[in-house]
Amino acid sequence: MTLLAICLVLAWLGYHDLKTFFANPEPLTVTLAELEQNGAPREWLQITDGSFDLEQAINPSGEVETFKSGPFFVPMTGPDGSSEIRVVVETRRPEVIDILKRYVLDFSTAEEQQAFLKNNREAFHPQVSITGMTASWVTSTANRDKLLQLAKQQDMPVSQDVIFVSEGKEPGRYRGFFFAIVAALGILKFIQLTMRKQSGLAVNLPNDGT
Repeated sequence: MTLLAICLVLAWLGYHDLKTFFANPEPLTVTLAELEQNGAPREWLQITDGSFDLEQAINPSGEVETFKSGPFFVPMTGPDGSSEIRVVVETRRPEVIDILKRYVLDFSTAEEQQAFLKNNREAFHPQVSITGMTASWVTSTANRDKLLQLAKQQDMPVSQDVIFVSEGKEPGRYRGFFFAIVAALGILKFIQLTMRKQSGLAVNLPNDGT
C-alpha cells in the first residue's frame, strides 16, 4: 500500500503541475489596480503600473544571510494611496537586496538610517513591472501564510486576502510530465505485484477435499 500511496501523491502533483502549465502558456499582463480589484485571473502574471515599497519590506528568515541573495517580501503599491497592502512580491532583485542591505547593515543609529532613507526616497519606492507566479501551490502558500504571520507581528496593514507573487517563478515545463509518468509506472507495478500475489495465493490454497 505504501507504493500505491506514493504513486497517488505523485499523480496528484503531476495533475496540478500539468493543469497549471496548460492554463498558463504565457504570462497574463494585468495592472496592479486590476489585480487588487478583481483578484488573480491566472497563476502566471505580469503585473504593471505598480511600485515597490521597500520601507515595509520583510526579511522572512530574520537572518543576516538573507542580505546575500534574498528573498525579501516586498509590498507592491499603486497610485491610489491605499494603506492596506493587497499585493506582496517575493523578490531576489539585486538592487532591492543592495539598498536594504545598506539601510540595515551600514548604519549604527536610527538617525543615520533616516538620513539615508530621505536621500534615497526614489530607490525605496521604485516603479516596477514584475512577472511571477501567484501562491497557488504548497511552497508558495506556506510563504503566504508566513507573510501574514510576520505582518501581524509587525502590525503591518496586510489584507487577509493578500495576493502573494513569487517573482521570476514560471509554470514547471517538465516536472508535471515526470510526476505523471512515474505515477503511471508505479501504479502499473502495483497492479502487477497485486495480481502476482493473488495468483500465488490461489495456487497455494489448501484443498478441503483432501
